[in-house]
Amino acid sequence: MLSEEASDDRVRLEADRVWIIDPLDGTREFSEPPRDDWAVHVALWEKGAGEKGDLTVGAVAQPALGETFNTAMPSVVPPRTSARPRIAVSRSRPPAFVEALAAELDAELVPMGSAGVKVMSVVRDVADAYVHAGGQYEWDNAAPVAVARAAGLFCSRVDGSELVYNKDDVQLPDLIVCRPELADAIVDFVKRHGVG
Repeated sequence: MLSEEASDDRVRLEADRVWIIDPLDGTREFSEPPRDDWAVHVALWEKGAGEKGDLTVGAVAQPALGETFNTAMPSVVPPRTSARPRIAVSRSRPPAFVEALAAELDAELVPMGSAGVKVMSVVRDVADAYVHAGGQYEWDNAAPVAVARAAGLFCSRVDGSELVYNKDDVQLPDLIVCRPELADAIVDFVKRHGVG
């Protein structure tokens, strides 16, 4: 198991299956009732999936909404309801480069709490993209990425490279989750301007 709330048992690096868990993503939001933008993440990484192993199962619960999104019953992303793209960002520390990205895409920034909630906002058509480069760990986005992939969304590092889980270094500093039609424009922006 790999979890924010447990010491890192390095035996996971040789294991065939590893649970990646964040029992409370969005601690600040959880501590501010009646906020609902916090989540619980559970994902399963398996060695035999892909070249480097991959996520095979995931669930993101938003208990305050009474919702659980999972890979067993993948969400169907509804048609986009907004004329302008919407980018989910941290309500407390949005990355500066996302403002420039929003200006280039003529997008609206939508602040909210937990990383899982931001990814699920794309699944739910509350946002069209979540672009993050402020540092995260595998447990922050493994389950949300599994759910988003199952729903047909684009998921990658900000440079367009693949997301790799169950690594020696559990930091996963950046992430894009978006509707497929926005992926090229977002990755191109990052390649031209960087995230600094």
